[in-house]
Amino acid sequence: MIKHIVMWTLKDSAEGADRAANAKKMKDMLEALPGLIPCLKKLEVGVDVFAASPACDVVLYSEFATRADLDAYQVHPEHQKVVGFVKQVVAARSVLDYEV
Repeated sequence: MIKHIVMWTLKDSAEGADRAANAKKMKDMLEALPGLIPCLKKLEVGVDVFAASPACDVVLYSEFATRADLDAYQVHPEHQKVVGFVKQVVAARSVLDYEV
């Protein structure tokens, strides 16, 4: 199984909205993906509610059966729609993929 974790720090404002509104929109968009991308086995999205330091505004945890499934997810048109929005609102991104 492949686990895919992404953490984003958002811009203070982008796309006509503030950080909190963009975090909610990202969460909603990401949470719609499991029904659209069959190879996506599990997906959780969290938005920082404790103002942690160092700051990270949104985190994604997802699971895939194989590396090929993760690769298919990355290029899937529905995922790419989300990526287009994310690129406009994100200031920094960290990612970790691992196999168990």
